[in-house]
Amino acid sequence: MEEMAKIEDMQEIEQPTLVLGVIGADVHAVGNKILNYTFTQAGFNVTNLGVMVSQKEFVEAAVEADAAVIIVSSMYGHGEIDCKGLREKCDEAGLTDILLYVGGNLVVGKQEFTQVEKVFLEMGFNRVYPPGSDPKGAIEHLRQDLALN
Repeated sequence: MEEMAKIEDMQEIEQPTLVLGVIGADVHAVGNKILNYTFTQAGFNVTNLGVMVSQKEFVEAAVEADAAVIIVSSMYGHGEIDCKGLREKCDEAGLTDILLYVGGNLVVGKQEFTQVEKVFLEMGFNRVYPPGSDPKGAIEHLRQDLALN
């Protein structure tokens, strides 16, 4: 009986909501589906916007869902262009504390990831992931950044 009560208590704790999507004109859906599954299995509430998501759609969904994090995926190399100004749009919408994560093939051509990461951090993103990153790393960062450990 005591174990059942503990399980019920855990289920009553509201888990943070993540808004997930593939930004811009990018149609790479497989990675999005993998991330959605992985974050959901880790216990997060996921609002998955799918592919070809505009900055406006990310911000509106985050406001509507009272999200703690926006996770942007981009695989077609134009993430740097598509993500410019997202932090400012979040701030304008009152999402000044929202975490911004981004990952994938974010730039055109071969560039050192440390330089790519620097660009996105300067744009206001909290975490930046290179192509082929294991989502388990993002889950660890989410738990740290949201003080869930």
